[in-house]
Amino acid sequence: MSVSVRVKKNMRNFGWRCAACIMGGLSFLVWGCGGGGNVSTPPPQVKTTPTVTVTPSSASLSAAQTLTVTVAVNAGNAKPTGSVTLTSGSYTSPPATLSNGAASINVLASVLAVGSDTLTAAYAPDTASSSTYNNATGTAQVTVTAPITSIAISPSTATIGAQVQFVATINGAASNSVNWTVAAPSGSGLNPGNITSTGLYTTPYPAPASITVTATSTTDSTTTGSITVTLSQPVTATGPTLLVDAGNQTHAISPFIYGINGYLLDSTTTTAAHPGLVRWGGDGSSRYNYKTNISNSASDYYFENFNQSSFTDLIASDSVADAATMGTAPVLGWVSNSTANACSFPSTSFPGQTSYDSHGCGSGIYPAGTNGCTSAGGCAISGNTTIAATTSISQPPPDITSPTTPVPGSVTTAWANGTWTGGWVNSILTAYGPANPVSGKGQGAAVWDLDNEPTWWDAVHRDVHPAPFTYDEATNGGIGTALAIKTADPTALVSGPVIDYWWAYFYSKKDIESGWGSGPCYQPWSNPSDRVAHGGVPMIEYYLQQFNKYSQNYGIRLLDYVDIHGYFAGSYQGSSVGFTTAGDTEEQQVRMNSTRVLWDPTYIDPNYPQPNYTTDPNYTASCSPPAQAPQLIRMMQSWVARDYPGTKTGIDEYNFGGLESINGAVTQADVLGIFGREGLGLGALWPTGANGQADSITQTPANMAFAIYRNYDGNKSTFGDMALASTSTNSTNADGESQLAVYGARRTSDSALTVVVVNKTYGDLNSTLSLANFTSSSSTAKAYLYSNANLNAIVTQPDVTVTPPSGSGTTSTIAAKFPAQSITLFVIPR
Repeated sequence: MSVSVRVKKNMRNFGWRCAACIMGGLSFLVWGCGGGGNVSTPPPQVKTTPTVTVTPSSASLSAAQTLTVTVAVNAGNAKPTGSVTLTSGSYTSPPATLSNGAASINVLASVLAVGSDTLTAAYAPDTASSSTYNNATGTAQVTVTAPITSIAISPSTATIGAQVQFVATINGAASNSVNWTVAAPSGSGLNPGNITSTGLYTTPYPAPASITVTATSTTDSTTTGSITVTLSQPVTATGPTLLVDAGNQTHAISPFIYGINGYLLDSTTTTAAHPGLVRWGGDGSSRYNYKTNISNSASDYYFENFNQSSFTDLIASDSVADAATMGTAPVLGWVSNSTANACSFPSTSFPGQTSYDSHGCGSGIYPAGTNGCTSAGGCAISGNTTIAATTSISQPPPDITSPTTPVPGSVTTAWANGTWTGGWVNSILTAYGPANPVSGKGQGAAVWDLDNEPTWWDAVHRDVHPAPFTYDEATNGGIGTALAIKTADPTALVSGPVIDYWWAYFYSKKDIESGWGSGPCYQPWSNPSDRVAHGGVPMIEYYLQQFNKYSQNYGIRLLDYVDIHGYFAGSYQGSSVGFTTAGDTEEQQVRMNSTRVLWDPTYIDPNYPQPNYTTDPNYTASCSPPAQAPQLIRMMQSWVARDYPGTKTGIDEYNFGGLESINGAVTQADVLGIFGREGLGLGALWPTGANGQADSITQTPANMAFAIYRNYDGNKSTFGDMALASTSTNSTNADGESQLAVYGARRTSDSALTVVVVNKTYGDLNSTLSLANFTSSSSTAKAYLYSNANLNAIVTQPDVTVTPPSGSGTTSTIAAKFPAQSITLFVIPR
């Protein structure tokens, strides 16, 4: 075959194949026409567009501030490589290399435009990522404000005792975009007061001459404005009209109202304050063993036995201090055994508790996740007889309803002395004689409390008493114990039920806990089965009725004082002002005003709703019954009048706080004046006890408040013992006690008039004290002052003029200035 023939043949074959390729489509054409049909080219790879997230360090800033912007580039779980560039308006950042998919870019001050700016981050892949990822962008918004050139603050003055609203002006316009602080002058130890986040300032007292108020921009913390603010005392004003009527003697004032609890009491305090009574009480007293001088700290400290200073030591020191002693007789049913440091929940038996002391004694609380505890706050471990026996001895009180208790006419001292409390009282009688002899002052225990705060036996003493107290337990055990005391020493006085909780005045703890678990309201009054079983009578009134009944049966008064604990200090910013330091002037005014809880029918505290028993005249089905004016002293007196006439009233624990300050002293002096005016029979302050320090260290001002009534001249000279009708009336003829409170009494030993005036305001007040039905044998009266000018002593003042009645009048007068936050005493000879 010739060459030309072969070429033609090949051309024909090529033409056929190309025709076939065309019929098969373009892609096949490329493959078929490639010159052999066995070599292929793959299709191009599809790239991914990653997500770009832009996060500025602040969404709002001043133009004077720098900004950090974080840019993150993500493609699912992959981290693209490359760089990002940030732009906004005319600003473009240098490229920033990604590290693990992210980069930070610092934007300098003043490069972003004032206003709302869009930040755009542009991602560019590098060589390693260019075949996998597309370019991408992300955005974020920021607001840029004009640079702050000035922060001005106003006003520049404040009056002590008032609130002041400070205003910050930024660049000439009022603004809330600041943080506020306040400071006292350098080197000053005085409190500067408090300022809120909105600039509302509350002054302190005592106060420095000035303070510095600072406003810091929230958008630029480097920009601040400050002002020195002068703090001024209110101008001297005319105070309420004061009247003491020497011709209207209302009742005797008991020295027992000037009592202090023995916890942390030291000789310096007893010497200065000269209390009329010292109480041996508190949680540890419930299980005190007078034979071994061992007590148990209960939940206060690891349920551990400890060596207690002896009760007889207290009696001896009280005798030296010329104070009556008040003891605590157990009704709980247990006293400590003789084993010091024994405890109810040791680590060996109860591992995993929240904490232990150095002796391995546990808190009695399992944390969440231990021993099946699911409560975030932990779960309390309750006791039983086996646990109780590790620390305590069972000593049930003599139940007045028990067949083993002698019936009327058959009670003997042998029976009484055979009981735990009767034996204790007899030991005191043997050592010191009668508690309250007919003549002279007794040296033993003048008064016996019937235990302490039964409301919390099932919490504080849950290792030995895990069940809540009932009507019958507190009442019947209390009456039997009182019978033993009175039989062992007929001169001893008895006080009870020593209940401390508002709801427990009206319901037993069994009722209260049942109510907490009963819907729909879940309130202490929701399911009062115990009260229902006792005729619907409120708890303390039932207690009084039963004491009255058995007193008549046995022919002897079994209860001398109906006694409560009165922790009724008011609340400030959601917390009680009791057991706190003085605080600012708003807190101080809450403290001073809350003494009205003792007597004022118009004083309402939302923490104390009406008892809300179904037969109460003001009962409501609402789960939120209205508040009730407590009127503590007058309420107790009404109970007595209805249920056991002749019984005195007592409040042997209370604390209104601020005891380290003049404000606490003013409040305490007011409390003691109210006690005397309202006819309370017995009272005892419980100390704040900061860091376990002695009273003389933590509450000197409070001690001086006692001294005004008990030792104003350092020679144990006292306020009068016969109360006189006394009033403070303001310019609208209303009660003026929020400014000046006045308390008058005649001292029977020399017939002198004694008058205490308490200035509760932060400015000096001028007032005239009128002494109705009184003519003095002298043209002057002695004056004594306690104020912030000297917190360590009552200062004798120059004699004041007593203006005699004019013409046929019968009213003498004293014109005086009463300094801010002060206590003034006048002693006016008859």
